[in-house]
Amino acid sequence: MQARRKKGERERIVILGSGWAGYALAQTIKPSKASRVLISPRSHFVFTPLLASTTVGTLEFRASIEPVRRLGLDEFHQAWASDIDFATKTIRLEANTMSDTAGTQTSTLRGPAKGPEFSITYDTLVIAVGCYSQTFGTEGVAQHANFLRDVGDARAIRLKVLTAFEKADLPSATDAQRAELLHFAIVGGGPTGIEFAAELHDLVHEDLAKLYPALMRFVRVTVYDIAPKVLPMFDQALASYAMDLFRRQGIEVKTEHSLQSIRRTDDGILKLRLKGHDAEVGAGLLVWSTGLMQNPLVARLLRQDIPGLGRIVEDDRTGGITTDGAMRVLTRPVGGGAPVPLPDVYAIGDCTVQVAHRLPATAQVASQQATWLGKRINSGNANADGEFIFRNWGAMAYLGSKRAIHQNGADGLRGWPAWILWRTAYLTKSMSWRNKLKIPLQWLITALFGRDISRF
Repeated sequence: MQARRKKGERERIVILGSGWAGYALAQTIKPSKASRVLISPRSHFVFTPLLASTTVGTLEFRASIEPVRRLGLDEFHQAWASDIDFATKTIRLEANTMSDTAGTQTSTLRGPAKGPEFSITYDTLVIAVGCYSQTFGTEGVAQHANFLRDVGDARAIRLKVLTAFEKADLPSATDAQRAELLHFAIVGGGPTGIEFAAELHDLVHEDLAKLYPALMRFVRVTVYDIAPKVLPMFDQALASYAMDLFRRQGIEVKTEHSLQSIRRTDDGILKLRLKGHDAEVGAGLLVWSTGLMQNPLVARLLRQDIPGLGRIVEDDRTGGITTDGAMRVLTRPVGGGAPVPLPDVYAIGDCTVQVAHRLPATAQVASQQATWLGKRINSGNANADGEFIFRNWGAMAYLGSKRAIHQNGADGLRGWPAWILWRTAYLTKSMSWRNKLKIPLQWLITALFGRDISRF
């Protein structure tokens, strides 16, 4: 068993994950109150609402990330957690430092080279490993689609967009090849997919149209979604405004369209097969932004038998970890009975579901849970009576052409005022003063001189 802490020694809190939940928790816990140990396969936090802007050069990549070592942690290990022994309070880790881009693309579909293994111990553990992109078993997605969850994904998308224009501009390219190369497809009609389509529209019409005027007639941006409506978190009036604006901007939105498979031809063109359509659709890029799947560590922990406590309670709908209102991980005894908390283990963010309140898997929820739990840890009694209550700040989405929508309860805002609110809100929510200064400066440079279209 884990040795007891010596008198006067700070509690050793290990946080798994550097996303919205893990980073905010490490930032909230006071160094004087606990020894903070962060474990993450990437060395940075990603401010995901601005990630789409980095794919087209509205912002540069480093404006959307925060190095976790700047938090002044007691320990940081860039590694994957492969297993946890709750009885001995030991975590088995595998280093993720074996490539130049380690930690910039964290999808399990494209695993890194295997690194050295080692173990660490904890007094208190907080699981905040988040989720990954769900492909639903669609043929070819893992091999040929681009995801948009990390800065490495954004870099890959930006390079493919600019490369498609260069290929289409070659004298040897036919008009049919140009039409396929310059068709940019997005699967998923949530905020991520819609905002990427909007940012791509701005890049094409504000910058690339001046440099490739002869190619503009071939450019198409299409959003596919299996649901009958995109942006389901907004009311009908705001969603209809978004679709009307997209229509005027030339962005196609095809609802009730299901992608069946993707393949890549010898000349690099993607061929999309849609349910109910005989002919394949050609595209130069496909961005996949729909669905979430649990981190493999979560699935492994849910199958683990914990001596004297049974197994962690799994949420039937999401496959996530079930917690009580105080973020404590719940276990169900082998013989049955009411769930009981797993001692000294908490879980926050997308990988969890509160037993009493089912909350959306959003950055708002994750960051609020982290701040709430961090303050309780600072108070010295994380197990005190009390329950986390989520405060909904509303939803926002950028639509291109300096237009946006904002929903907060029954109140809605749209157009240019919503765009000002969108920029102001995300600027103020940036995690460091460094980026609070860098982001508006880069917005100004883009407005004055355009986006950088260099390929590297």
